[in-house]
Amino acid sequence: MNLTLGEVAAYLGTTCDREAQPVTGYSIDSRTLRAGDLFFAVSGPRFDGHDFVRKALESGASGAVVREVFYEGVRDVSRSFMLPVGNTLGALQMLALEVRRKWGKRLIAVTGSAGKSTTKEMIAAILSRRLNVLRSPRNLNNDFGLPLALLKLEPEHEAAVVELAMSAPGEIARLARLAEPQIGVVTNVAAVHLQFFDSVDAIARAKRELIDYLATTGPSAIAVLNADDERVGKFGEGFPGRVVTFGFSTQAEFRAMEVKAAQDGGSLVKLTTPKGTAEFSLPLPGRHNVANALAAAAACSPFGITARETAEGLAGFKNLHQRSEILTLPGDVTVINDSYNSNPLAMERMIEVLTAWPGARRRIVVAGEMLELGPTAPELHREVGRKCAQTGVDRVIAVQGDARYIAEGAVEGGIPSSHAHFFNDAKPAAEFCRTLVAPGDVFLVKGSRGVHLEAVIELLAKKDRVDGSQTPGNRTQ
Repeated sequence: MNLTLGEVAAYLGTTCDREAQPVTGYSIDSRTLRAGDLFFAVSGPRFDGHDFVRKALESGASGAVVREVFYEGVRDVSRSFMLPVGNTLGALQMLALEVRRKWGKRLIAVTGSAGKSTTKEMIAAILSRRLNVLRSPRNLNNDFGLPLALLKLEPEHEAAVVELAMSAPGEIARLARLAEPQIGVVTNVAAVHLQFFDSVDAIARAKRELIDYLATTGPSAIAVLNADDERVGKFGEGFPGRVVTFGFSTQAEFRAMEVKAAQDGGSLVKLTTPKGTAEFSLPLPGRHNVANALAAAAACSPFGITARETAEGLAGFKNLHQRSEILTLPGDVTVINDSYNSNPLAMERMIEVLTAWPGARRRIVVAGEMLELGPTAPELHREVGRKCAQTGVDRVIAVQGDARYIAEGAVEGGIPSSHAHFFNDAKPAAEFCRTLVAPGDVFLVKGSRGVHLEAVIELLAKKDRVDGSQTPGNRTQ
């Protein structure tokens, strides 16, 4: 939302010398800042934005929000472009809240252990059939990212959808107070972030903070809950507003009555809603993506969206990069690129997608380490390996750290040791995959972002790769 430095200063309770200076955007990163952006000098665990204030101003920033102590030490003309505050992150969040309130229209917030980004994108795709919708871009879903997303609100936006992420108790509650949603969606609860929580029940309590916030806003609030998830289903107990459910069970209001695998790797879905039924082709594989679509349909229902409009919005849906992305490579090789992130639940679901893939010569899992799992990490990785063996995966290539236990679990489950491999990082794993690949193979590539499995995709896609089915013995590097 375009403001002036004077208007920003008024919202933040501070002063500035250049009140008429226009602000056309907002940034916390001098590397991606555009001319006209207002730079917030926030501090993180590895950086201090005040070290880059001068660079931001030299790059054309309209101004900079800085700590008072930094402002007092400036003696040159750049001082006139600065807005001094006590806490720069707090100022960023305060401005975002003021802009959200000034905009004042309906906002949907999505959280969950898996599928929240895809669900957010699906909601936007459906609502966009009728409305001008703002969606939070990329992964702007935390204390730093969410306010930047809210600051993209414009008067012409008729609705907004954002996602809320967390790694500790209290984070979802804080983000909900910042976004002030009227509709909240919880996709599921699973074993993620166990480095920061002592149990899945503790994770559920943290996710419930979104619904607890909505409960404080009164009977007009709407909670959209997964009827197939026992923990999430209980979030609706005692909720003073309206509860809308989705899932595969007969108790769900928005339900998939029938799901079939499509020849292109997508899903053919028959959807039933309180206001009718519709059939559509979802260009994403797996029941978990169908569940995401059901959540999106339920979240859009308060806007009067029909079943047919829902079907049309989902049929043309395009997911974010590296999320259930189906790539067809030269030589009749298919890669399911789900390398953006990973956790045990999401990994299990994608293995099921791989094993159900029609016509595959071999089904090969490239599984990166799943981060933030705490002391349970070795066993959770072993379970993934056993899942590979139980579902008939032909080969397992495990990459980095605790992923070694995926290879061990695969062998324990019955996969020959010569078909289970571990590599310390993605580059040698990618080189090995190039020697392994043969026509008709289907690869699932999935791991946490820190593993950088995109290297595997890049090398498999190279024209000069070596195709062949003969491979060396088991490797540990």
